[in-house]
Amino acid sequence: MKINFVIPCLLGLEKLIADEMKDLGAENVISENGRVLFSGDEHLLARANICSRYAERIQILVGSFDALSFEDLFQGTKSLPWEEWIGAYDAFPVKGYSLNSALFSVSDCQSIIKKAVVERLKSKYGISWFEETGPIHQIQFSIMKNKVSLLIDTSGYGLHKRGYRLEANGAPIKETLAASLCNLTRLRPYHTLYDPMCGSGTLLIEGAMMVHNIAPGINRHFTAERWDVIPESVWTEERERAKSAIITDSNFVAYGSDIDERALQSAKQNAIRAGVDKYITFEKADIKDFKPKSEKGTVICNPPYGERLLDLKQAEDLYKLMGKVFPQQKGWAYNVICPSEDFEIFFGRKADKRRKLYNGMIKCQFYMYFK
Repeated sequence: MKINFVIPCLLGLEKLIADEMKDLGAENVISENGRVLFSGDEHLLARANICSRYAERIQILVGSFDALSFEDLFQGTKSLPWEEWIGAYDAFPVKGYSLNSALFSVSDCQSIIKKAVVERLKSKYGISWFEETGPIHQIQFSIMKNKVSLLIDTSGYGLHKRGYRLEANGAPIKETLAASLCNLTRLRPYHTLYDPMCGSGTLLIEGAMMVHNIAPGINRHFTAERWDVIPESVWTEERERAKSAIITDSNFVAYGSDIDERALQSAKQNAIRAGVDKYITFEKADIKDFKPKSEKGTVICNPPYGERLLDLKQAEDLYKLMGKVFPQQKGWAYNVICPSEDFEIFFGRKADKRRKLYNGMIKCQFYMYFK
């Protein structure tokens, strides 16, 4: 079965996700602003959900068309093959958004798309009423500059929900972004990873999972698993495939510290649930007392800052302190995600590389020091 897919992305991660999909076997991969398009079969649908570290969710692109009127929207929607995915008893709620388009009323677009899908399915199934008691097929629409894209979500809960983080500290980094930062630092199985402000341990856990090739979705379920159109064997085979790819032999070690005892206890439990606790050591410590436990190391951290937990002056003082406890030396790399454009000034030196990323809705820079 040939399927067209769309992945909505955090801005700045499009190439990372496109490369990941290619590695998973996707075809016709195209990277656009805020999303990645590709094609594959039902095995890739399951594989992408189970194995993607960086994607927010996997969506099926049912079709696209231009619409300047509600009649255009109705006819365009009705012409698409909804019956290929939605059964006679399945639920198919509709939600979406419209930007810079003639059709700007989201509620009106929502009801028209719903009506058009119903009319299409009526003609295919020969019934006049849909109970919608079966598995959910969430229809998502986006209308941008009069271009309509109609999708069906396959993931359910966002893919950042790995299942290991039951509770988090005050301003947790999203698991997908944490994994992306580990990728950007080129973390390897022979590295020693540090996070001296680790909070609930997300960066360390995602790093350990990445270097040991533990699929992030291996222990959770997805909405498409309940669909009749995808055989259960597909999901079973893809989970077994993911399990067989796990790396068990490595020299990877990670150290996390924080001043919050409660956050550390949460981090330890999260690491256990993720199956990587044997690689990570947690301890209570202030960053001012940061002491390396190895000759070489990779530091990745998401410090509290003015827009999250600290006021601006406290954040700037913290950046100065980081510059002192993270000295420039051979074999060490320091990586900090931060919204401040002046971070390098307070830190005390210019980054070897910086990359624009978004932490939630906050525009940030990822400052990378490795020389």
